[in-house]
Amino acid sequence: MTATDILKHEHQIILLVLDGVEQEAERIQETGAVRANKIAEMVDFFRSFADRCHHQKEEKLLFVRMQERGMPAERGPIASMLHEHDEGRALVSAVDEALPKAESGDPEAITAVQNSLRTYAAFLRAHINKEDQVLFPVADQLLTPEDQEMLVAAFDQVEAEEIGEGIHDRYHQWAHDLVA
Repeated sequence: MTATDILKHEHQIILLVLDGVEQEAERIQETGAVRANKIAEMVDFFRSFADRCHHQKEEKLLFVRMQERGMPAERGPIASMLHEHDEGRALVSAVDEALPKAESGDPEAITAVQNSLRTYAAFLRAHINKEDQVLFPVADQLLTPEDQEMLVAAFDQVEAEEIGEGIHDRYHQWAHDLVA
């Protein structure tokens, strides 16, 4: 399994959670209420699994190695992906910031949570598609087999350091349970 295969697999887990996000946004529209605990779990998943684990593998390892192999970071796909990672973080923060007021029944905050969930889901689906269809094929052409091996080993270290032993598997199971 290559480094990009691992990242694509993680994308599949993230896409499962996005299904749950979209279901939750629809539920909010239908009921006018938020399930703050469920949404807080989603925020935690995106901050811990998607950002601290997955994005760190891309930003600190894959993108750096791609730069070493000649891809510029200040323009092109890497610059675009880095910018989009920041946009995604801002959208997750918008959900998190509106959640306490939404839980209290504030109609504007409820609408803000619903809209932010929908916006984030659409945004992240497009982002994942760009990485899977554009960035990762380029990476696979640039990187040597030795690069791929080094990245796979480094990915394991990121998981251990950023989210801890066994947490990756727990998030996988949680994602499957979310949409079951």
